[in-house]
Amino acid sequence: MSESKWQMMGPLARAGAPKGPGSENPKQGQRMTGAQAVVASLEAEGVEIVFGYPGGHAIQMYDALYDSQVIRHVLARHEQGAVHEADGYARATGDVGVVMVTSGPGATNTVTGIATAYMDSVPLVVVSGQVPRAVIGTDSFQESDIVGITMPVVKHSYLLKSVDDVARTFREAFHIAKTGRPGPVLIDVPSDLAQEEVVFEYPDEVSIPSYKPTYRGNARQVRAAAALIAQAKRPILYAGGGIVSSGASELALKFMRDLGIPSVTTLMAKGAIPTHEPLNLGPVGMHGSKYANRALNESDLIIACGARFSDRVTGKVESFAPRAAVIHIDIDPAEIGKVREAQVPIVGDLSIVLGALIEEVESSGSVPDTRAWVDEVFAWRRELPVLDPRALEVPGQIVPEVALAQLSGMLDPERSIVTTEVGQNQMWAVQFIDREVPRTFLSSGGLGTMGFGFPAAIGAALAFPDDQVVCIAGDGSFQMNSQEMATAAVNGAAVKVVVLDNRALGMVRQWQKLFYDKRYSATELEDNPDFVKLAQAYSWGAERVTDPDEVQGALERMLASEGPYLVDLRISRDQAVFPMVAPGGELGDELAAGDCRADEWERAKSESDGAAIAGLFDDDGDGDEL
Repeated sequence: MSESKWQMMGPLARAGAPKGPGSENPKQGQRMTGAQAVVASLEAEGVEIVFGYPGGHAIQMYDALYDSQVIRHVLARHEQGAVHEADGYARATGDVGVVMVTSGPGATNTVTGIATAYMDSVPLVVVSGQVPRAVIGTDSFQESDIVGITMPVVKHSYLLKSVDDVARTFREAFHIAKTGRPGPVLIDVPSDLAQEEVVFEYPDEVSIPSYKPTYRGNARQVRAAAALIAQAKRPILYAGGGIVSSGASELALKFMRDLGIPSVTTLMAKGAIPTHEPLNLGPVGMHGSKYANRALNESDLIIACGARFSDRVTGKVESFAPRAAVIHIDIDPAEIGKVREAQVPIVGDLSIVLGALIEEVESSGSVPDTRAWVDEVFAWRRELPVLDPRALEVPGQIVPEVALAQLSGMLDPERSIVTTEVGQNQMWAVQFIDREVPRTFLSSGGLGTMGFGFPAAIGAALAFPDDQVVCIAGDGSFQMNSQEMATAAVNGAAVKVVVLDNRALGMVRQWQKLFYDKRYSATELEDNPDFVKLAQAYSWGAERVTDPDEVQGALERMLASEGPYLVDLRISRDQAVFPMVAPGGELGDELAAGDCRADEWERAKSESDGAAIAGLFDDDGDGDEL
């Protein structure tokens, strides 16, 4: 993939024909088996890479794949890894990721990966082998009802019953996966159907009467939104992952600059607005900055763009942004009003709706006066740093925030992709890794899947082999799919992994420290493997760092390595992610490093009087602070 990550297909292009349909397809009109028709359909859709793992009831499809001159197959070491790899490929490129697995356990091993993609609106097509049609439902060997199992976590699914339906089904599946709100689609292929013969006819058009996504927002609602914006004194653009999937980053940036409206970003929107854009206040929510949270909470107008008001952003919904009206733009009508009522709901694709809204504002001259608001927000940013400087001063210890800031400065923002695992490592990466370009920060947001980041990095690296691809991992998360080190080595995916190794399940342990009286139940990982030896066993380069003065050199050697490389950074178990809004707490009641005593926070958060929390600040200099 060589196309700039800024240049992504618009919604109407995504809804169009595949790359090789109809008479342009050299296999059109040929007689072939159902398995060969599966592969020919993938070729017709322009698929370049299939991630997967073979088995008895997928063997015919794999035999057909053997003859493909177009498709590269990447053999994962676990089916969950295969789905995450396809997911990383899809997030980095904007194309549909494709997976092929066998029946039974092969299919059920994909469920976590499918659910991860579903929660984050990632387009996938997962092709699973199935037992012969005659024995479906008899509990035959390696049978599982994968269509039923995945029903809650797919956008749509198919169980093929006739070989005549193969081409049409694949055409529909790709169309559904990548249009509207993107998502995963499952196609279950019985092994006897794969052996039957059919004349291959790949359709040019798709006709699904019940599936008609809305792309163009209602003109009256667009005018109403422009009128609200004109009256606003404290507007904020609440940027979600929909900006990335719709290719609306440049429009969102123009909208902010033209109207003087600051933005806050969700985890999924990291990179949608450049980190160094002055109007971008950055991450918001549970681990967002105090100034970003305050700006969102004290706004009088929230312009929600492809965001869903997640509980990790809003905190306690009843007290969230109490004085703000809401303009909510989303392609999925089910998201609008689900958590927060919208005064102006607009269903449509952001790349079209934002364009129309900009035109309406320009033509009507309804530009708000936000100078005082922007000055106030910028003052908060100066006064309320993300991290108390005292937290960075830990003699003799590697401070993860400092290490990731060092790494961030080494990466070319245009030619690098950062993925994360889940937990403390993820939040530190959100806070301290700068991203200027969409599709260069890949992280499991909705499901929070440990084990996602490393395989996703492999998928991204295979999509963009000339880019630096770095996974920020915790030692717990990395062990979820560390077997994929073999996949990276064999396939020439020169991924780099930074393990923030605290010998613990750090985020859960942090909660136990703050809210469970330091009862560290099942969160300390004393029996971790030697990650350097593990990496070397897979023919990776690797090194361990314990001295903070050696971090810079290790990261430089990692990035200069031609092949995959792992750096094991030993950090303290007591390192914690701040700021932090307590679970169920109110946005604006953030804990920060050095703010309060952990043993008293549980009592304070149960009291409704804000003065009780304010009284916890540690002023006596005894060092008994977080």
